[in-house]
Parts: sequence; structure tokens; C-alpha cells
Amino acid sequence: MAWDEWEQLKTEAAKGRSTHMRLNQLAADPGGGSGDSRQGDLTVHQRDLAAIGSAAYDLYTNFGACSDYARLASMKAAGGLETQGFALGSALDHVAEHWIDQVQSLLDACAHISNHLRYTQRQHTSDEHYIAGTISSISQLDHGFDERKGS
Repeated sequence: MAWDEWEQLKTEAAKGRSTHMRLNQLAADPGGGSGDSRQGDLTVHQRDLAAIGSAAYDLYTNFGACSDYARLASMKAAGGLETQGFALGSALDHVAEHWIDQVQSLLDACAHISNHLRYTQRQHTSDEHYIAGTISSISQLDHGFDERKGS
């Protein structure tokens, strides 16, 4: 945030004006739509899912490795501050300990996203092969009926 913007927000707050974020929104529609048969306009393509899954995997691998460096550096700094008698050392150590839990939560979420999208992609591919095989079988049956009729 720019310094000027910060000063402006402080001035507005002192004047009693609200500085809270306001979101624009549509009026509530209990029917879930505008009355037509469409249920929404969200479209997702396989390449989009693949890109999301790939980004989640990359974040998982890169952040997992880099986060340890930050944690170890923080713990080393905390130890140095504590030995020199600074109270900040124990606070930094506390943050480094909780860092582990937060990192694990993020890594679990990334793994879940990546694995789910990979599974979804495999399942859709399998479904496509099944459908293509079924349609191929139907066309062969139709051809057999056509031969019997003499067409």
C-alpha cells in the first residue's frame, strides 16, 4: 500500500467515514437463475484443468523445499536472539514452530488439488474411450441390420 494512500485512509477514519470494503452484488434470486434453462456460464476445458493441476504440483514441490529453508533460518535466528537475551527470540521460535503447521496445510491442499485433477483427467479419458467404443458398436449393429434388409 502506498504511503499516501495509508495517510488518506487514516484521515478518513478519523473523520468517521467507513473505510471497510464493500462488495457489489446481485439481488438474491431464490430460483437460482434468471428463469431460462441455462444454469450458468462456467465452462472448463481440459487444458485449464491441466494447467491448474500442474500449478498446484509445482507449488507443492517448490514451496515444500523452499519453506524448509525459511523455517530453519528462522529457528537459527531465534536461537541466536535467545542466547543474546532478546525476548524476540522466543517469539520468533514460536512463529517458526507454527510455520510448520501452516506449510503442511498448504502442501496438503496443493496435493489434493493436483491429485484430484489428475484423477479427473484420467476418468474423463476413460469415459471418452468407453463412449467411443459403445458408439462404434452401435454403428456396427446398424450396418448389420442394413445388410439384412438388403440396403
